[in-house]
Amino acid sequence: MIQILAILSASAAGGLRVGLPLLILGLANLNTLWSEIPLLDQIRPEVVIGILVSWTIFEIFGTKKLLGLRIIQIIQLIMSPVVGAMLAIGAAKWTEFDQAPFWLIGIIGGVFALILRFVLVGWFFRWGRLPIAFTFVEDILSAILVIFALRAPENGGIIAMLLLWIALRSSNEWRQWYLQRKPTITLDNE
Repeated sequence: MIQILAILSASAAGGLRVGLPLLILGLANLNTLWSEIPLLDQIRPEVVIGILVSWTIFEIFGTKKLLGLRIIQIIQLIMSPVVGAMLAIGAAKWTEFDQAPFWLIGIIGGVFALILRFVLVGWFFRWGRLPIAFTFVEDILSAILVIFALRAPENGGIIAMLLLWIALRSSNEWRQWYLQRKPTITLDNE
């Protein structure tokens, strides 16, 4: 059960941010770096560090302006399932979870990350602009989730499940909001 919570925590971190969880994961495991993460284990660590540091800086500072936030949201929407799958498989490897095939764990992790990313994009479009404090909380929560996946999977898994509950509640509220605003079509046959 602890392995599943670690996988959920890592996947949720990938749904919130793309570069930051991968960077923290590699720096937290200095002896293995990204050897447990698929795709990143094929690239030299110096190159991975350069790419992830650059992307993390862009993610952190680019989300504070509206244009940067829109660009980053598009890229994160495309990349979050990939990063969620990579982090889920990595979490399964470092917790030695062998109950399911890695491709299935990757699919579940990628879908979980994509759900969280869709909710964040939905909040952006519903509110018109996310408060700056919200983006700071998103950065911090992403870092906390990946650290908890490594060190305290029970806590990280609980936070991930709470995020999933918030996502489900939000989607229900958006549906009701949409149905209230939906224009009625009238046909005049006169």
